[in-house]
Amino acid sequence: MAASESGSKSLFSLDSYHVSEELGFILPDPLEELPEYYQPWMDIALRIPELVHSHELRSLINKMPLLNSQFLQKHKELRLAHLVLSSMTMGYMWQEGESNTVKVLPKSLAVPYWEVSQRLGLPPILTHADAVLANWRKKDQDGNLELLVSLPGGESMQGFFLVTLLVELAAVPALRCIPKVINGMRCSNSEAVATALEEISQSMQDMADALKLMHVYVEPSVFYGIMRIFLSGWKDNPCMPKGLVYEGVSTEPMEYSGGSAAQSSLLHCFDELLGVKHEKESGSFLTRMRNYMPPAHKQLIHDISLQPSLKSFVLQQGSKQLNQAFQDCVTKLLALRSYHINVVSRFITVPAARARQLRNQSQDTNGEMISKAPTALEERGTGGSGIMTFLKTVRDQTRDAYLPEKTTDVD
Repeated sequence: MAASESGSKSLFSLDSYHVSEELGFILPDPLEELPEYYQPWMDIALRIPELVHSHELRSLINKMPLLNSQFLQKHKELRLAHLVLSSMTMGYMWQEGESNTVKVLPKSLAVPYWEVSQRLGLPPILTHADAVLANWRKKDQDGNLELLVSLPGGESMQGFFLVTLLVELAAVPALRCIPKVINGMRCSNSEAVATALEEISQSMQDMADALKLMHVYVEPSVFYGIMRIFLSGWKDNPCMPKGLVYEGVSTEPMEYSGGSAAQSSLLHCFDELLGVKHEKESGSFLTRMRNYMPPAHKQLIHDISLQPSLKSFVLQQGSKQLNQAFQDCVTKLLALRSYHINVVSRFITVPAARARQLRNQSQDTNGEMISKAPTALEERGTGGSGIMTFLKTVRDQTRDAYLPEKTTDVD
């Protein structure tokens, strides 16, 4: 009896990592309102697209009162505050495009933003944890969703964040199976591990299917020509080579990367579980992106990395079912990354080529929107990485996780 009790204590569980049983990394039921004291923030944040369009956002933020962040007590209050302050910051920075950036974020925004960021363990810039994980509500009883706070881009911006949310939701069964894999290995139960890996494989397929909705709900020219700059950061961005001064926080400029799919904890967890190794530039970029995640999610990734090698376990067990389940997981992860390359090509590479072509010609009316797109990020992701080289390298490194006898190439 005592032995089984001690064994149960060592079970790997998601309980301490702020992972929801139903929603995974998504914040359950985000708050829609802050305490009344913070209404000046909400009044601006809920109007960002129209205020950017009318070129009024910067002047309103410059007049905003400096509010004390200490009245924000609960985690969900802090998350909504971070989303609101992040969105205002992105609108403030990029209101005039890349041609008229600012070097200083005003104190009334910078100080509370920094304080809220410090308390959450997040950087003071819009992250995946803000724009996707904590930026949703149920629109009606049918379960339709809408954003709490939006940025310029209309329905395409809404579609971009909500489709990304659906990808996160599709991954929930896979997240729930990670402890089953780890605990199955600990008691040498190859059948339990194989069954869990089969569920993870199916969940990855569901993630890819959800990602396909990008083509339905997001217009490439709107994404590239309007939305993308508002997701851009001030690290590795030629528009802002020195970064941004947060007034009242530091006199020296600070650099932070913009939004990136690499800030989602999902694929990091899968990589650590399956033993996918990312080296050199791609590896260092992915590791840096973990600093843009909620600390509990970053800790989960780290703790998965400390577990015994799943690949070694599979090879030692010599189970055909287990081997197949492992190979299928790698195949599905590879397919997901390949499809992401397809999406990036359609939404960035092709519009970038068109924008270059239009700049080399006399402008036509159809090209007006896309020709205003930021030239600084033509070959880079909003996170600052050289986008296609990075994505293809990460995909190719995923192939190395296959068991040795796997010879079939997967594209």
